Parts: sequence; C-alpha cells; structure tokens
Amino acid sequence: MESLDAELERARALDPSDLADAIETIGFECTRCGACCTAERRDDGTSDPHTATVFPDEVRRLQETTDEERRDWRDVARPMPFGLGEGDEGTEGETFEWALQTDACGDCVFYDETDGTGACTVHPDRPLICRTYPFSVALDGTSQPMGEAVDEAGVVRAHECEGLGRDISRADAEALAATLKERAVRELEEALAVTEAYEPVDAGPGDVVVHDSEGAKHPDGTPLGE
Repeated sequence: MESLDAELERARALDPSDLADAIETIGFECTRCGACCTAERRDDGTSDPHTATVFPDEVRRLQETTDEERRDWRDVARPMPFGLGEGDEGTEGETFEWALQTDACGDCVFYDETDGTGACTVHPDRPLICRTYPFSVALDGTSQPMGEAVDEAGVVRAHECEGLGRDISRADAEALAATLKERAVRELEEALAVTEAYEPVDAGPGDVVVHDSEGAKHPDGTPLGE
C-alpha cells in the first residue's frame, strides 16, 4: 500500500480528460431511482441505513441551506457507524468520519420522493460523494461507496447503479470527471489531516468520539472537552 502522501500526489496528478474518457466508456445517466440515497433493503425485511461520507465543511454548508432556522449539526450528520459498538449504556466508541444523517427509515434525511421519482432537497449543496456517485477513483485512501466496483475503466471505478451503461455527453463527462478528481484529492487530504490530528481518547461507556480533520468531536460537532 502506498503512503497517503504518495496517493495524494497521484490524485493531484490525475488528468480530468482521462477520467472523462473512462466515464464515457462506462456510461451513466441518473434515473432518479433514489437507490443511492436510501437504505439498502434486503428480501428478508432487514436493511442497512444509507451511509455517505460528509466532510466537516460540507456539514456546515448544509447547516445553512435552509430558509428557516440554521440546522443543528445533528440534523445534517451523524458519526460514521463503522468502529462503534453497543455497550450497556448505548452506542459507544471512536470513529473517523461523519455520515449524512438518516431518517427513521434509514434514508438520507435530505431525500424526497414523489410518485416514484427521487429528488435531493439540497441538490446544489450536496456533498462531493453524492455529486460523483456512482463513480470513485482507484486510489488507496479514497472511498468506495455502496460496496465493491461493478465496472471500471482506467482508474475509474463504477459502483452498483441502474444508470450505468447509458450514454453521457462529453460535457457532462468532463464536469463529472473534474468533480471526481476534486473528491479524490479532498478524501486524501482529509485522511492525512485526520492522521495528523488524531490523539487517542478514552471514550467512556455510552460515549462516542468522532475524529475528523479538525480534531476529536462530540456527536453534536463540538470539539471534545467543550
């Protein structure tokens, strides 16, 4: 495995034109099915909540995208569940990312569906991972949303989505490629910042600590100790 610094340099050197070529080869058009915004439901009736990584600055931007009172941090984001467990006093442990908040059904709290057609209620301000789904870049330290890749071309991976294989214009492919590169760089910058800022803490019974690029935080987004 390459060091995160080396992978970051690789991400910064990515040619958006090459990424656009790969996206065109795979093909994509959003069908607004909502699968990438909702819980993963199984045939046996169980489900896994929607899980999409969101950076601290993206949380703050989403806090402001409302005509009403500023959203609470917890209305936008929740601690990434990976690494957390259930103790005698509830969920506890340390985790290293934030995930978009979900509703009681496990769907993204910003997802809305009308007559079977999905829509994002914060579409202009949606996080990078949402802007680039179903694609990711094959670099260590970058995210693979919704499981393993189902198709790939060059360093571009495609993840499960009914919109794959559809024609995409060159202009749309280039715009998506530029955002995909931006996301790859940001993910690696965040990973490095988390590594540099990380200090072990004693998460007591029923306590959850989130380590992000700005340091250790409580689930409400406030720095640990406040």
